[in-house]
Amino acid sequence: MELAARLHADAHAADERRVLVLAGPAERTRTRATQALETASIDPAATRYVGRAESLPYEQIDPRRSDRLLGTTQQAVVLDCHDACRPNALGAAVGAVDGGGLLVVLTPSLDEWPDRRDSFDETLAVPPFETEQVIGYFRRRLVRTLRTHRGIAIVEVGVDGEAVVRDGIVDAPPRPPREDPTMPSDRAFPTAAYDAALTQDQLDAVAELEVLTDGGQAVVVEADRGRGKSSAVGLAAASLALDGADVLVTAPNYRNVAEVFARAEELLSSLDALAALDDETHPQRIETARGTVRFARATDAAGLPGDPDCVIVDEAAALPVRLLEAFLDADRVAFATTVHGYEGAGRGFSVRFRERLESSEYDLTDVSLSEPIRYAPGDPIEVWGFRALCLGARPAVDPVVEDATPETATYRRISASDLLADEHLLREAFGLLVVAHYRTEPDDLARMLDAPNVTVRALLSDGHVVSVALLAREGGLPADLRASMYEGQRVRGNMIPDVLSSQLRDEAAGIPIGYRVLRIATHPAVRSRGLGTRLLAEIRSEFADGGPECDYLGVGYGATPELIDFWADSGFRAVHLSTTRNDRSGEHSLIMLDPLSDAGEELCQRHTDWFLRRFPGVLTDALSGVDPDVVRATLRAIATEPDVDCTKMEWRVVVGAAGGASIVDAAPGPMRQLAVRHLVAPVDPTALTDREERLLVMKVLQAREWDETAEALAFRATGPCKRTIGDVAGRLVDCYGTAFAREERERL
Repeated sequence: MELAARLHADAHAADERRVLVLAGPAERTRTRATQALETASIDPAATRYVGRAESLPYEQIDPRRSDRLLGTTQQAVVLDCHDACRPNALGAAVGAVDGGGLLVVLTPSLDEWPDRRDSFDETLAVPPFETEQVIGYFRRRLVRTLRTHRGIAIVEVGVDGEAVVRDGIVDAPPRPPREDPTMPSDRAFPTAAYDAALTQDQLDAVAELEVLTDGGQAVVVEADRGRGKSSAVGLAAASLALDGADVLVTAPNYRNVAEVFARAEELLSSLDALAALDDETHPQRIETARGTVRFARATDAAGLPGDPDCVIVDEAAALPVRLLEAFLDADRVAFATTVHGYEGAGRGFSVRFRERLESSEYDLTDVSLSEPIRYAPGDPIEVWGFRALCLGARPAVDPVVEDATPETATYRRISASDLLADEHLLREAFGLLVVAHYRTEPDDLARMLDAPNVTVRALLSDGHVVSVALLAREGGLPADLRASMYEGQRVRGNMIPDVLSSQLRDEAAGIPIGYRVLRIATHPAVRSRGLGTRLLAEIRSEFADGGPECDYLGVGYGATPELIDFWADSGFRAVHLSTTRNDRSGEHSLIMLDPLSDAGEELCQRHTDWFLRRFPGVLTDALSGVDPDVVRATLRAIATEPDVDCTKMEWRVVVGAAGGASIVDAAPGPMRQLAVRHLVAPVDPTALTDREERLLVMKVLQAREWDETAEALAFRATGPCKRTIGDVAGRLVDCYGTAFAREERERL
């Protein structure tokens, strides 16, 4: 295929990438892809095939495992979209193609493609919806971008031959060779670390990271994909280890930092300084004669295991703020993050975490890399990828929304057709989700446009999105599915009914229809004004007053005291706190419900009662180490009034503890009842201080040791801590005691 050779030559001359779309029957496009790459003289060993067919002569990657492309560089990638068009796979494939290379996309006829359904669509059609109900707007928009962006060739491959619809030739003038980076005159890292830098941007980043040789330093490295951020971090990590530092490198997963370790190993090997390597293919621990570079997943690294000298957090934007804050206990720390890209959303990191970092005691250094390494600046395929996947989506600029208030904003139901027709609306709504959430992926864009169970609601100010919510319909399941779920089968897209049925043994939980709030986000310029609360109130009003059939609103999220209070203030009630931490958020996930009908009220009441009965028992076991403020907020959010049912003997123990004649440990049951009663629905919210409530949680509900409790709550010793428990017991008797208990208290 002559066009492929011309495209390759055009890309090579400009040090850019090009896309070749082969549209037609599956086997014919696969055959033509192989012929095209042969004609372009592209090495099969430097080509990857992302698809499920067995006939192509390239290393194969399953589309569901496309993240294996991240951090790799290929002369060509063949992305087969016949079986499935996965946005995440498209993003990974675009990012893996080197300058001068080709991305070959195999599709059905472009006119027919949006209306066809594939295996990715099946993942969007969660029960009780069918695959035929998936809309297809993501592909319709994708086709539109393929037909209009520079550098994209389209060839229709038919039974009777082929037709070139677009040749994709840009004829950009040849790029001058890159100038050699200028070495800093005063440097602490080895010269070889700077020699390994490919651009001035990357070299400058390595130089800025030298501050990590001193304590009390923090560095933030931000870059778009393909700028060499991870390589710069790897060179710095190796240099610090050479200087004797123990460097802990962390990220959501090891694949995020594979490039960091590869560059560190290369530098140390070139300096003949590599003392030990735990794995030659995927090293997670590299030792020099003096220092170490080692890996731990972020949820494990948050405790700073081994007391490292320096912590490097890569892909920081993919981590929740609460987890990032744990790394601020390190002596020296660097946060590296992708500003726009498949791995995470850097602006969310800067908006949500930046204030906390700037208020810390670190001396802060900012580093930004803008020059691409693998291809020339202005590469048209990078521009297309950002547009097609909304990787560069941003909220409205601050000045146009900064006057928005709950009273002035307008509520709007936004359909998928609205988003397809209005690119400005789509980018503002999706951009808010990117900013607000620690990981928003290209797949989420398709879910927003195509999933039949997903709907969007927003508040607008002068036509600009200031708050947005993504809702997913759940429940309303037939009896056979409910039975399967009860017996342990996972049912996609029905998270709340799934948990209530399988874990909490309520087979009827799948009968009511609920809408779960998948995401909710408010513009950073107008946060803390009540816009999110107003949006939830409007959604509740719409659904309760004749909107979509709905028995309850629900939400599940990584629990923090602030978030729990927000949802509770909006009318949601806690029904379950997971016993394990979520890998993504690093928190225990809390499920809350807001009933809108009799069926929803019955479900919610059933599970608040059940939660209240079982939660105290779990607190002494699987949840014994949970933050006491999370426990306090969760108990407040149960929103029911528990009974206190103590015998006379039990009241005597509590009253005796208040008077110093007995100890709480002798019979903790009655004190536990009083603690739960007060923390769930206090008759006098001022009866106990925050510290005293934390003491109730840690000692009475979680049964922690006296020494641990006293230290955590800043008591001088266990004695004052024990006396305070006695004082608290007395006040709880005053608030909730029976006549007999009060008489007993008077006696003592």
